[in-house]
Amino acid sequence: MLEEIYKDTKERMHKTVEAMSRELGAVRTGKASPAILDNVKVEAYGSVMPLNQVASVSAPEARLLVVNAFDKTTVGDIVKAIQGANLGLNPSVDGQIIRLAIPALNEERRKELVKQCKNLAEDGKVAIRNIRRDANEQIKEEQKAKNISEDQEKDGHDEVQKFTDDHINQIDAMMAKKEKEVMEV
Repeated sequence: MLEEIYKDTKERMHKTVEAMSRELGAVRTGKASPAILDNVKVEAYGSVMPLNQVASVSAPEARLLVVNAFDKTTVGDIVKAIQGANLGLNPSVDGQIIRLAIPALNEERRKELVKQCKNLAEDGKVAIRNIRRDANEQIKEEQKAKNISEDQEKDGHDEVQKFTDDHINQIDAMMAKKEKEVMEV
């Protein structure tokens, strides 16, 4: 019974850490990263879809992103979506190719981005703690139902706390790495 709770808890915490990784990856740094455009949605062909479904994105240089539209008719829609995403990027169009020069960040903007990253990291930690609370409640219910002993309940809580500490440390490590990236000049 406890093994199922552990498995579910680990899985949910792992998914939370993965989601955090994606969200932090989408935060702009001074360097070009295709992940910056992950949240851009393009209105094309009568529906709204992620940018990566209508174009390929690459970073051939440290401060340049290249978006290559699969279909020339969607170039205008892609440009509109990038401008509407409030990323502070000015697209320049050359046929089917859209170039995005990544401007250098000033100190104030870097600090804002670090603050944004810290908020994302804190949200991730809260989600991990909520998963811990759910798991601990399940363990308590198992003990009340006499499916496990009090010692097993205590061991269960200890095990869930280990998962929690491990995943929170992973989030802290990602945050430290992202902060370093953002603050590099």
